[in-house]
Amino acid sequence: MLQSSGGRLGEALAAGGSLFGASASVALGELVRSSSLGSGLERLRGRSVLLRTSDQLVAALAMIELDGVARRLVLCPPGVAVAHLPGLMAAGEIDAVVFDAAAEPEAIAGTEIMGCSATLLPLAAPRQGTLETQWVLLTSGTTGRPKLVVHSLASLTGAIARGTASSAPRVWSTFYDIRRYGGLQIFLRAMLGGTSLVLSSTDETVGDFLTRAGGCGVTHISGTPSHWRRALMSPAARRIAPGYVRLSGEIADQGILDALRAAYPDANIGHAFASTEAGVAFEVGDGLAGFPVRLLEEAGGPVDMKIEQGSLRIRSGRTASAYLDGPTLKDPDDFVDTRDLVERRGDRYHFVGRTDGVINVGGLKVHPEEVEAVINRHPSVRMSRVKSQRNAITGAVLVADVVVRHADGAEPAEEAEAVKYQVLEACHRELPAFKVPALVRLVRALDVTAAGKLVRRDA
Repeated sequence: MLQSSGGRLGEALAAGGSLFGASASVALGELVRSSSLGSGLERLRGRSVLLRTSDQLVAALAMIELDGVARRLVLCPPGVAVAHLPGLMAAGEIDAVVFDAAAEPEAIAGTEIMGCSATLLPLAAPRQGTLETQWVLLTSGTTGRPKLVVHSLASLTGAIARGTASSAPRVWSTFYDIRRYGGLQIFLRAMLGGTSLVLSSTDETVGDFLTRAGGCGVTHISGTPSHWRRALMSPAARRIAPGYVRLSGEIADQGILDALRAAYPDANIGHAFASTEAGVAFEVGDGLAGFPVRLLEEAGGPVDMKIEQGSLRIRSGRTASAYLDGPTLKDPDDFVDTRDLVERRGDRYHFVGRTDGVINVGGLKVHPEEVEAVINRHPSVRMSRVKSQRNAITGAVLVADVVVRHADGAEPAEEAEAVKYQVLEACHRELPAFKVPALVRLVRALDVTAAGKLVRRDA
């Protein structure tokens, strides 16, 4: 064990690997005797630190160094409104902020700020990890101030297998930002496994990122289903040849699973259920949407699951301990309500939507994800979003915005129009009448949030 490495993340530095950013890279072994924070590292010992950088590489270096040094580390991903910062800082008892050259120091005035860079400087003294750092992540809600979710490094790494090093070299990558739960999971897998990690950048197009990841030899890569739908629309999807593809963060319907199998026939394709509050519950690798009933019925494993009022609830050592500034996170039996609704179909449970995402059509409830799953199975459909539109008779009707796959950059208009009718035929065939969209619109793209999830707004 390296006594000068800092916390548990620092202890893994000697295992090798590199961090590849969009414009620079760092060999992890360099951090054993150097620092991204220079002489400022010791000034952060025992403090509550807000990490607010624009560059993921800089954020990754600071996270490694601050584990075991900071009392609390609050990860601030891009896209958080400046107006929310004062409230987040007060709730997190922030007394220091780490930023890089492209961040906004004026928005965090009133507390000590400290620069961080991918240009490493020699350590003035051996780095000592003396604290159990509290890791705080922000929820990915699209409205209002994000909640602060408290984790430990142990809860964050509970789903990461120990002692499973592969003889073949691995290079991880993710579409996620590593300051969000899904991306942080991949970052920790790479760091604790002694492997390299290719970081994405908000300044890159999907095609440029895939090209760069392919050039780095990526073997394992993760993202939301929306990330993957956008990736498969890019010709650069052929630039990577992964051995493992992982989906999480949204419902992985059969359409996207089949599309990934066709694109990467030699890859193992898994979809995981995880959330910032509930942690990682399970991963499914059989190529089918949903998850086997046996996962819910198995006893004695690391994760307990139950369903109440259709909502999946989870209890394990991987869940967050609390909200730092919000309501009670767990029920009296320590279960976290994920607010993800499931229904049983034969020997399998299927996710149907969120408790707060129901659309009311004439007094009947519709989960948009259920309709999208039918639409997305059409071979010419890449993405879809179902939303409500006001209607004088029923109060609301369903409208489906659909992105069609274009061959060689263009698809004849008559073929695109045919897809609209085929999609409606499939909906009429597989869904009750009230769940069938009144209108299907072809669009060129659909918006995705900073967390990689489909933006959902009613018309």
